[in-house]
Amino acid sequence: MNIGQASGKSGVSAKMIRYYEQIGLIKPPLRTNSNYRRYGADEVHVLRFIKRARNLGFSLDETSALLSLWQDRSRASADVKEIATAHIGELETKITELQGMVKTLKHLVHCCQGNDRPDCPILDDLAEIPSSKGH
Repeated sequence: MNIGQASGKSGVSAKMIRYYEQIGLIKPPLRTNSNYRRYGADEVHVLRFIKRARNLGFSLDETSALLSLWQDRSRASADVKEIATAHIGELETKITELQGMVKTLKHLVHCCQGNDRPDCPILDDLAEIPSSKGH
Protein backbone atom coordinates (compact mmCIF):
# COMPACT_ATOMS: atom_id res chain seq x y z
CA MET A 1 0.00 0.00 0.00
CA ASN A 2 1.13 3.59 -0.50
CA ILE A 3 1.74 6.13 2.27
CA GLY A 4 -1.82 7.46 2.10
CA GLN A 5 -3.27 4.00 2.55
CA ALA A 6 -0.82 3.22 5.37
CA SER A 7 -1.82 6.49 6.99
CA GLY A 8 -5.50 5.59 6.76
CA LYS A 9 -5.00 2.11 8.19
CA SER A 10 -2.68 3.22 11.00
CA GLY A 11 -4.23 6.56 11.95
CA VAL A 12 -0.80 8.22 11.62
CA SER A 13 -0.65 11.13 9.18
CA ALA A 14 1.55 10.81 6.11
CA LYS A 15 3.56 13.78 7.36
CA MET A 16 4.26 12.01 10.68
CA ILE A 17 5.14 8.78 8.88
CA ARG A 18 7.75 10.68 6.86
CA TYR A 19 8.99 12.35 10.04
CA TYR A 20 9.29 9.04 11.91
CA GLU A 21 11.27 7.70 8.97
CA GLN A 22 13.49 10.81 8.91
CA ILE A 23 14.38 10.56 12.62
CA GLY A 24 14.96 6.81 12.40
CA LEU A 25 12.00 5.74 14.54
CA ILE A 26 10.83 3.52 11.69
CA LYS A 27 12.85 1.86 8.98
CA PRO A 28 12.60 3.34 5.51
CA PRO A 29 10.03 1.29 3.61
CA LEU A 30 10.67 -0.47 0.35
CA ARG A 31 10.23 1.71 -2.70
CA THR A 32 8.66 1.05 -6.08
CA ASN A 33 10.53 1.58 -9.34
CA SER A 34 8.89 5.01 -9.40
CA ASN A 35 10.41 5.67 -5.93
CA TYR A 36 7.07 5.61 -4.10
CA ARG A 37 7.06 4.26 -0.56
CA ARG A 38 5.40 0.85 -0.18
CA TYR A 39 4.01 -0.34 3.13
CA GLY A 40 2.77 -3.72 4.26
CA ALA A 41 0.80 -5.00 7.22
CA ASP A 42 3.93 -5.16 9.40
CA GLU A 43 4.73 -1.48 8.86
CA VAL A 44 1.13 -0.52 9.61
CA HIS A 45 1.29 -2.57 12.81
CA VAL A 46 4.46 -0.68 13.85
CA LEU A 47 2.77 2.66 13.08
CA ARG A 48 -0.23 1.69 15.20
CA PHE A 49 2.12 0.75 18.04
CA ILE A 50 3.81 4.15 17.78
CA LYS A 51 0.49 5.97 17.66
CA ARG A 52 -0.75 4.16 20.77
CA ALA A 53 2.46 4.90 22.66
CA ARG A 54 2.31 8.57 21.66
CA ASN A 55 -1.37 8.76 22.64
CA LEU A 56 -0.36 7.51 26.09
CA GLY A 57 2.08 10.40 26.30
CA PHE A 58 5.34 8.55 25.81
CA SER A 59 8.09 10.74 24.37
CA LEU A 60 9.72 9.86 21.07
CA ASP A 61 12.73 8.48 22.94
CA GLU A 62 10.51 6.38 25.21
CA THR A 63 8.49 5.23 22.21
CA SER A 64 11.68 4.24 20.43
CA ALA A 65 12.83 2.25 23.47
CA LEU A 66 9.44 0.55 23.78
CA LEU A 67 9.40 -0.22 20.07
CA SER A 68 12.85 -1.82 20.33
CA LEU A 69 11.71 -3.88 23.29
CA TRP A 70 8.51 -4.90 21.51
CA GLN A 71 10.51 -6.09 18.51
CA ASP A 72 13.03 -7.94 20.71
CA ARG A 73 11.45 -11.28 21.62
CA SER A 74 14.24 -11.94 24.15
CA ARG A 75 13.42 -8.79 26.11
CA ALA A 76 12.80 -8.73 29.83
CA SER A 77 9.37 -7.42 30.74
CA ALA A 78 11.06 -5.65 33.66
CA ASP A 79 12.65 -3.27 31.15
CA VAL A 80 9.25 -2.40 29.73
CA LYS A 81 7.77 -2.00 33.19
CA GLU A 82 10.60 0.35 34.19
CA ILE A 83 9.85 2.70 31.28
CA ALA A 84 6.11 2.62 31.96
CA THR A 85 6.57 3.18 35.69
CA ALA A 86 8.83 6.18 35.10
CA HIS A 87 6.26 7.56 32.67
CA ILE A 88 3.50 7.19 35.27
CA GLY A 89 5.59 9.31 37.63
CA GLU A 90 6.00 11.98 34.94
CA LEU A 91 2.25 11.96 34.25
CA GLU A 92 1.43 12.25 37.95
CA THR A 93 3.77 15.24 38.24
CA LYS A 94 2.08 16.88 35.23
CA ILE A 95 -1.35 16.20 36.72
CA THR A 96 -0.32 17.88 39.98
CA GLU A 97 1.05 20.86 38.05
CA LEU A 98 -2.14 21.12 35.97
CA GLN A 99 -4.31 20.94 39.10
CA GLY A 100 -2.25 23.81 40.57
CA MET A 101 -2.80 25.85 37.41
CA VAL A 102 -6.55 25.23 37.55
CA LYS A 103 -6.66 26.27 41.22
CA THR A 104 -4.74 29.49 40.51
CA LEU A 105 -6.86 30.36 37.50
CA LYS A 106 -10.11 29.66 39.37
CA HIS A 107 -8.93 32.00 42.12
CA LEU A 108 -7.98 34.72 39.64
CA VAL A 109 -11.29 34.37 37.77
CA HIS A 110 -13.13 34.60 41.08
CA CYS A 111 -11.22 37.82 41.93
CA CYS A 112 -11.91 39.42 38.54
CA GLN A 113 -14.97 41.66 38.55
CA GLY A 114 -15.63 40.95 34.87
CA ASN A 115 -17.01 44.42 34.32
CA ASP A 116 -16.22 47.37 32.03
CA ARG A 117 -13.34 48.61 34.22
CA PRO A 118 -9.80 48.05 32.97
CA ASP A 119 -8.30 46.66 36.19
CA CYS A 120 -8.04 42.90 36.07
CA PRO A 121 -6.33 40.60 38.57
CA ILE A 122 -5.86 37.96 35.88
CA LEU A 123 -3.75 40.25 33.71
CA ASP A 124 -2.01 41.68 36.79
CA ASP A 125 -0.99 38.18 37.82
CA LEU A 126 0.26 37.32 34.33
CA ALA A 127 2.29 40.56 34.34
CA GLU A 128 3.39 39.85 37.94
CA ILE A 129 1.89 43.13 39.16
CA PRO A 130 0.82 43.01 42.82
CA SER A 131 -2.87 43.70 43.22
CA SER A 132 -3.75 46.60 45.47
CA LYS A 133 -6.83 44.67 46.66
CA GLY A 134 -4.96 41.43 47.29
CA HIS A 135 -6.39 38.21 45.96
